[in-house]
Amino acid sequence: MKYLFVLLISLLYLQSFAQQMSYKEWQELAKEEIRLLPEYGNVQKSSGQIEADQKLIKDELVAYGTYRKASEALVMMGFNNIYSKDLKQAMYRFNQAWLLDPKNEDVYWGFGAIYFSFNDSESAFKQYDKGLLLNPRSSNILTDKATIYTGLYANTHDISYLNKAIELFNASYKIDPSNQNMLFKLSVAYFYNKDCANAWKFYDECMKLGGKPISPAYTAALKQQCNR
Repeated sequence: MKYLFVLLISLLYLQSFAQQMSYKEWQELAKEEIRLLPEYGNVQKSSGQIEADQKLIKDELVAYGTYRKASEALVMMGFNNIYSKDLKQAMYRFNQAWLLDPKNEDVYWGFGAIYFSFNDSESAFKQYDKGLLLNPRSSNILTDKATIYTGLYANTHDISYLNKAIELFNASYKIDPSNQNMLFKLSVAYFYNKDCANAWKFYDECMKLGGKPISPAYTAALKQQCNR
C-alpha cells in the first residue's frame, strides 16, 4: 500500500518537472534578476528597463492586436517553457504577460506553477490566491491549488488537506466538467478517501473525454482497491 501511495502522488504531480537548477540557486539568482520574481518584484525599474518594456508592449500589440490576447499568448509560451524544463524563460514570459495585462488571472496561474515546480507550496498558494481574486471561477487555478493540497495530504496524512483538495476539485468541476486534468485528480482524491463510487465516477467521466491524463498504473490501482 505504501508503494501504491507513492505511485499515485507521482501521477498527481505530472506538472512538476526535473529542474535545471535547485530552488536555492533560483532564489540566489532572483536577488539580482528581477525577471525571476513575480511582477518583477514590484521594484523601481531603470530607464533602460522601462524602455525595453515599452518596446515589448508595442511589438506584442502589433503581433496580437490587444493587450489581453498578447498576455494570453505569453502565458501559453510560459507553460510551454515549463514543459520543456526551462523555468527561467517561463518566468520571463509570465512577467511579460503580467506587463501586458496585470488583470489576467492566468498570469498568476503561471507564477504559481513555477513555485509548484519547486515544491514551494506557500509561495504557490500566494500566487494562486491572487489569480482567484481576479477570477474566482478559474478551473485551472482551482485544480492546481487542489493538487497541492492532495500532495500535502500524501506527505502528512492530515485528512483536512484531503478534504480541502476534494472541495476545490469539486468547485473546479462545477465550473468546467470537461477539464480532464481535474477529473483525473478528483478521481485520485476520492481514491485516497476510499470513496470508490466517486473514484470510478470521475475516472469514467475522464475516460469518456479521452482519458489523456490517466495512466495504466492508476487504472490498475483503482481496479485493485475498488473492484467493480
